[in-house]
Amino acid sequence: MRFVFASLLAVIIGFAADLVFGDPSSRFHPICLIGNFISYMEKTARRIFPETPKGERAGGVFCGLTVILVSAGIPLFLLLFFYRISIFLGLAAEAVLCYFALSAKTLKKESVHVAEALEEEGLEAGRKAVSRIVGRDTQSLTREGVMKAAVETVAENYSDGVAAPLFYMILLGAPGGYFYKSINTMDSMLGYKNERYLNFGRFAAKLDDAVNFIPARLAALFLILSAFLCGQDGKMAWKIFRRDRFNHASPNSAQTESAAAGALHVQLAGDAWYFGKLYKKPVIGDDIRQVETEDIRRINQMMITASAVALAVFVCAKTFLLWLCG
Repeated sequence: MRFVFASLLAVIIGFAADLVFGDPSSRFHPICLIGNFISYMEKTARRIFPETPKGERAGGVFCGLTVILVSAGIPLFLLLFFYRISIFLGLAAEAVLCYFALSAKTLKKESVHVAEALEEEGLEAGRKAVSRIVGRDTQSLTREGVMKAAVETVAENYSDGVAAPLFYMILLGAPGGYFYKSINTMDSMLGYKNERYLNFGRFAAKLDDAVNFIPARLAALFLILSAFLCGQDGKMAWKIFRRDRFNHASPNSAQTESAAAGALHVQLAGDAWYFGKLYKKPVIGDDIRQVETEDIRRINQMMITASAVALAVFVCAKTFLLWLCG
């Protein structure tokens, strides 16, 4: 039982470290290493399996399962080794692993940089800044488009980069966090609906939908609560969440975006360009007022508050279940 509580403490320490230090930029960062391994496994799978729809789907499954096993297995092996030596050494190692799996401060830093770039240097600087945190084409974005993209990114990545990793780390320790991050990273690299990845990336995309199903909805609820706590419109956040939470091709992405749109009284999403191709998308929220740079700061305040709420709820829930189990 003491190892379980040590794991809970490691998640709390990792969360606090992320808020203080942010996510370090390094090619040896665990998520970067996972990304490199995904690229290697994609090339390997494409060499092994035939270039047919069925072969590509099989290759995607092979690639995905291998990446998940290695990404979660290495942290598990390391923690078993360190905890066997000393519970304190194991706690320290797990706290570091948890720290690397979270990205709240970096998300805030990069998105606020978009607001500052727009305010201080203008539209071109804003486009350049937002291109660092979004996957869409940014060269033709208007000033409002840049601000919307930043707000949407904070709302969506709060779920992927904070709430969901916390959920799986509380549930399964640091290896659970890397189980999730490996799937989420695969989806971001392979889950495109284009000719190259439609079949190969299907497994990663479907699995990402599955593992995010519960965390995304919990994240939206925490974001709605944070709207009340941060002085935004929590009632409207709940209304738009209930109405627009499926206004996205993914069953999960609009969950937190709808809560953010309602809380801020703005309209998000809509059509967007990716790799030179226009994708038609429904809007999320009501066009009550125009987006402004201060909304980027508002959504970040909500994101940090919601992240703290998520941690508190998850820790209390697991502690209660442990108590029930004796």
